[in-house]
Amino acid sequence: MRSETHYQTLEIDETATQAEIKRAYRRLAKQFHPDSKSDQASHNRIAQINTAYEVIGDPSRRTVYDQQRSGFVVADPVESAASRAKRTAAAQQVYRYARQATQSSEVREDAWLKLVYGPVDRLMGKIMSPLRTEIRKLAADPFDDELMEGFMAYLEQSRTWLGQAQGKFNSMANPASTAGAAADIYHCLGLLEDGLDELERFTMSYEESYIHTGTELFRRVKQLRLEAKERVKRLV
Repeated sequence: MRSETHYQTLEIDETATQAEIKRAYRRLAKQFHPDSKSDQASHNRIAQINTAYEVIGDPSRRTVYDQQRSGFVVADPVESAASRAKRTAAAQQVYRYARQATQSSEVREDAWLKLVYGPVDRLMGKIMSPLRTEIRKLAADPFDDELMEGFMAYLEQSRTWLGQAQGKFNSMANPASTAGAAADIYHCLGLLEDGLDELERFTMSYEESYIHTGTELFRRVKQLRLEAKERVKRLV
């Protein structure tokens, strides 16, 4: 007997859009998650649903999956998390050093602190400050649609603030004297983006591990943000 396809697992047509796939996954995750109050809750079924979404919920992996089902032999483009992390860390280091070496002399310290550091730090605070309260509200019942919509609204607003912070940070090169603080802030922005990604995954799968990981990433941002502030204090 032929096993069901990932599309059948998610109860969607093979021509479904990515948005339709996402909606189907969230609906089924809520229906079959072991922690839900549904009488259909099932560890085995949620595992199948998660596996299906990991593949066709990612456009590049979906393309590979569709081609393989059609008889084409292609390589899976998805790298391991460890490889991505190493590549990202190396790229960030090269980016920081190149930026400092070529542009540091073009910007005065006081201008960078006023026009970049200050606004970016305030925007990061707007993202981080509500997290504990938002998680506590959602914890009352993660499967309540109204509570989940409120949490998702917080994530959406945080994405907007993060985009503004990234734009501010990239708007002006940092002088050499602020290299340490700039590196901390750059790392903070990357961790915030990763943290929001993890929290958003929770809204789709209801897996608490994503909340824990997102919270830990925010905690690391808090530490780096404090380190950046100490560096700035020594400048002024």
